[in-house]
Amino acid sequence: MLEALLLMMGLGGVAGTLLGIASKVFYVWEDPRIALVTDCLAGANCGGCGYTGCGACAAAMVAGEAPPSACIVGGATSAEMAAAVLGLEAGAAEPLTSQNTCTGGFRAPEKFTYMGVNDCRAAYLLYTGAKECGVGCLGFGSCVRACQFDALKMGPEGVPVVDVEKCTGCGACEKACPKGIMQVRKPSDRILHMNLVTDRLAPCRQTCPAEIDIPKYIHHIRNKEYDKAYLTIMERNPMPLSIGRVCPHPCEDACRRALGDDPISINQLKRFCSDWVFDENAQIKIPVAPDTGYSVAIVGGGPSGLAAAYFLRRLGHQVKIFEWMPKLAGMIRYGIPEYRLPKASLDRDIKRILDLGGIEVKTGVKFGVDFDLESLVGGGFDAVLFSIGAWKHASARIPDEDKVKGVVPATIYLRAQTEPGVGDPYPMGKNVAVIGGGNVAMDCLRSSIRRGAENVYCLYRREVKDMPANKVEIEACQHEGIEFIPLCTPTKFITDDEGNLTGIEYLKNELGEPDASGRRKPVAIKGSETVLPIDTFVLAIGQATDSAFAEQEGTAVSRLETFKGSIVVNPDTHQTAVPYVFSSGDSAGPPGLLVAAIGGARRAARGIHKYLMGEDMAMSEIRLRVDSRRMKGHISGTIFDSIEGIEKKGRIGQPELEPGSYERQHTYAEVDLTITEEDALREANRCMRCCLTCYNRDTGMASRA
Repeated sequence: MLEALLLMMGLGGVAGTLLGIASKVFYVWEDPRIALVTDCLAGANCGGCGYTGCGACAAAMVAGEAPPSACIVGGATSAEMAAAVLGLEAGAAEPLTSQNTCTGGFRAPEKFTYMGVNDCRAAYLLYTGAKECGVGCLGFGSCVRACQFDALKMGPEGVPVVDVEKCTGCGACEKACPKGIMQVRKPSDRILHMNLVTDRLAPCRQTCPAEIDIPKYIHHIRNKEYDKAYLTIMERNPMPLSIGRVCPHPCEDACRRALGDDPISINQLKRFCSDWVFDENAQIKIPVAPDTGYSVAIVGGGPSGLAAAYFLRRLGHQVKIFEWMPKLAGMIRYGIPEYRLPKASLDRDIKRILDLGGIEVKTGVKFGVDFDLESLVGGGFDAVLFSIGAWKHASARIPDEDKVKGVVPATIYLRAQTEPGVGDPYPMGKNVAVIGGGNVAMDCLRSSIRRGAENVYCLYRREVKDMPANKVEIEACQHEGIEFIPLCTPTKFITDDEGNLTGIEYLKNELGEPDASGRRKPVAIKGSETVLPIDTFVLAIGQATDSAFAEQEGTAVSRLETFKGSIVVNPDTHQTAVPYVFSSGDSAGPPGLLVAAIGGARRAARGIHKYLMGEDMAMSEIRLRVDSRRMKGHISGTIFDSIEGIEKKGRIGQPELEPGSYERQHTYAEVDLTITEEDALREANRCMRCCLTCYNRDTGMASRA
């Protein structure tokens, strides 16, 4: 017995010695801060931080591989506690939230009867599911069951609904969805995302040059969630008050409801909710990404420059705008009259942008005179965006047009309304003619009435129906007593002995064969000379960017390539021949729609961001490219010839000042008015909330909407 006891003691001693040696040889030291940081985290082990659990996340924080704000569940409180342990600043992180990108649900017809396991992943394995829409939700709620935070539920429409307040952005729903419908993104990710042919987009969304989620914001209006509607618009368009007043709304031309009824008055709804937010002083918080440490100079504070500043700031960059005019907004301030766009509304849009912070403004300075590209680079800017607008007018090619007293470019003529005394170098006459058929020409015509002209004429070489101006603007001119003289080509100015304009001679036209634009070419009729007595002639036949600064040899800016005055850019990234220089708006191509300038600003901001962050700047090969003016390029299968089950309800009218009234004819009071809440709700309820192929009918599935 004693021997056995001694043997056991000996073996124990040997084992202890060996373990002691092993502990020295194989000793692994763990930083005690890991346990302390782990205690600061949420303990959810959700993996939303990108690590396998809270312990792994804490270890990464201690190692400096993850910021103290990595825990998306714990939020700011967790970040502050972890930072205190590590002796660091907590910093800020963008919130990750989940979003359902499909609204089809019960509306999507089935191509076969599925009787398998009630799980989206299982159903997907059988011909990608039973739904006719190949990219739509299957409706079995795999994402709902995967969510550990009760932030998802299946809604009455048969698609998952996200509770943003509960969502932690852990990504479990996204991983569970076999079709990629659930997407967990940061606000900056949504800014950077451009429409893809694989996205679930209604025709109106596909057509909008700014790519605004139109069905979503109308759905919010329908639910009286006007602040949410406004934030949805602001994700893609930072100037909704202004654009809600002047946008020609090409989206409405693609509205699916128009196949069985009038299209939805989309633009009026955008204007209504934007006006409501400001009139009610609603508290709106627009998220901004953490500072990147980079700064961008924007040359030109017009709509595209302002929009680019907004998107760049939201992406975390510091911005400084250099503007040559006394105030920001460029052509929409100095070119669009007060009766169409009140400056108070414009200034509200601008204030919202500048209130983001981190955007500095310097006005009254002109590129090439007060500063140049070298000084911007020397001043520490990491990238430069040119958004200088189109202030150079096109010539009507009438002899002596730059010499005759009484001939004035539209840009100067319109600017005189905003800055009295800066415009015409001589008094405007009583008989005014404007040459051109675009919106700028319509602005000049209607402004002439308000400035006291007795007779106002619009000269156009084709027929009125061929004018590119908005139809509503042409009708407004007619309501205000403006006379249209179509099918004419001005050829000669008539002047008195002192060179003052007294009339314009023109030839009558007839329409010949179609030209490159597809329209019939006007051909002058010999011997049809006609003289129209006038004393003021406004040139409104087009504008271009003055890029003469790019011709200065030996300067950095001379490396830019130009074409017909525009700066040549990559159409996707807006990058120029100089890698750190970008361009957007009218200076990056022929002048176009204001809403298109906003869309171009976001593309430019994306290109600049990718460049600064050292990321791949190329657009996805499946990016959706739609020509909104010609209604071409939509996703295959989404443009229908007809729809069924739609009850014709009619579109709301546009409230406006009474035609012929003193207030309308002789003041700059806003003509088009904002619709009432009652009309907004009625119109929002006409929206079928279309998705890629699904839509709400007025019968059947409409009750589920």
